[in-house]
Amino acid sequence: MTFHQPPPQPEHRPQGAGPFGLGLPTGPAQPARGSRRWLKYGAVALVSLLIGAGIGARGDSAGTGEATAADTKAGPRPTVTVTETAAAEAEPAPTVTETVTAKPKKTKKPGPATGFSGEGEFVVGEDIKPGTYKTAGPEGGFGCYWERAKNSSGEFDAIIANNNLNGPGRVTLDKGEYFKTNRCQEWKRVG
Repeated sequence: MTFHQPPPQPEHRPQGAGPFGLGLPTGPAQPARGSRRWLKYGAVALVSLLIGAGIGARGDSAGTGEATAADTKAGPRPTVTVTETAAAEAEPAPTVTETVTAKPKKTKKPGPATGFSGEGEFVVGEDIKPGTYKTAGPEGGFGCYWERAKNSSGEFDAIIANNNLNGPGRVTLDKGEYFKTNRCQEWKRVG
């Protein structure tokens, strides 16, 4: 493609009109050819600027849409962390101390005892475990008395079995019974 440029012709403008009629002083000796060149290249530059801005604006909006779609598929964006260092003159941060008290482990509730003193009345299954118990005998010289009963009434017909020991002895206790012992050494479960 070939461009033909017409020969320069003098421009007729009033004094001080300047290019594009902006009122810029041109002076009487300024040739008309320079004004046209400025007009020609200025217009090309202006059109290029507008086209570039249009493409840039279109590219930004389209690119933003694509980037947004890509960002949602790609996952989280990296995070930039800026760490500030305190000035050397600043006071040091206070030390915080936290006291933690360890909680004791929960243990099972102690069940009925497997050993008990030779004095008292006990409910088998609540106070003492059912089973066979033995004692070394009397605590002192008057003998060791024990009694198995259906209830704690103290009535004669509530007694299941009883004995007065002068030496070691054994007794088997069932759940729900009442066991009464007087003047005996400690009873220990043996079975």
